[in-house]
Amino acid sequence: MKNILVPIGTSEQANETLQYAVDFAAAFSAQVFIMDVFSVRSGAGNLANIQEKVAQNNKERLKTVVEKVDAKGVEIKIATYNGELVDGLKEIDNELGIDLIVIAPRSNDIREELYLGNTSGSIIKQTEIPTLIVPRGSVFKPFKNILTAFKSGTLKRKRILRPLKAICKQFAAEVTMLLVKTPGYSDEDLKVHPALMDISTQLTITENPTTYLGVIEHFQSQHPDLLCVFRRKRGFFKKLWEKNTILKSEFFAPIPVLILSVMKKG
Repeated sequence: MKNILVPIGTSEQANETLQYAVDFAAAFSAQVFIMDVFSVRSGAGNLANIQEKVAQNNKERLKTVVEKVDAKGVEIKIATYNGELVDGLKEIDNELGIDLIVIAPRSNDIREELYLGNTSGSIIKQTEIPTLIVPRGSVFKPFKNILTAFKSGTLKRKRILRPLKAICKQFAAEVTMLLVKTPGYSDEDLKVHPALMDISTQLTITENPTTYLGVIEHFQSQHPDLLCVFRRKRGFFKKLWEKNTILKSEFFAPIPVLILSVMKKG
């Protein structure tokens, strides 16, 4: 894990998410890229001049965020992009190879309706880059107990597990697998890929209406400090394929959530 990306929005707590990413990156001797996007469309006067000014202003704003962070020897690079966020993420991934995106949920407050807002939700929905969702205000601590939940044990590519395996190796973490049998499951879903079993110390099989309800049922008994799930078009975050936002009634976790994409090529 060498390249970690933190999209920086306008949140006043952006430096907290960046600090978490920096502390995480330090454990892997990785570098951190922070990125902000803006939109200057053609027809807005002298396009090149305006775009340059906006990009420079954004860079200055990002520098103030970086100044609030203890870099701990981690190299932090700034990037700006004119256009849509997802397009920018894909472009920098194609250019550099991003191993992990670190973002914050919309809010930790259970009274708030949304877990992921439109921006964070679109990152989960429209990119294939592994993503770590970190609750606001979290201070990084090495992960020791990871709960990995899924509705199907099939994997097309072992490389999907690289971020999880890297975390396990770096922090000597123990992984518990939770296979949730949901309505309409097939016998194929119950065949757990050997690569998953190789990194786990325990496999629990349960039956629930959704994978999320299975996680809730076993969360307290497992006491994980990291939840790992898989992003499938008809899997854990299936509602994200209908809309970018996701309600806390659909999903909420008070701990960091690592999302791996089964669609990631390579």
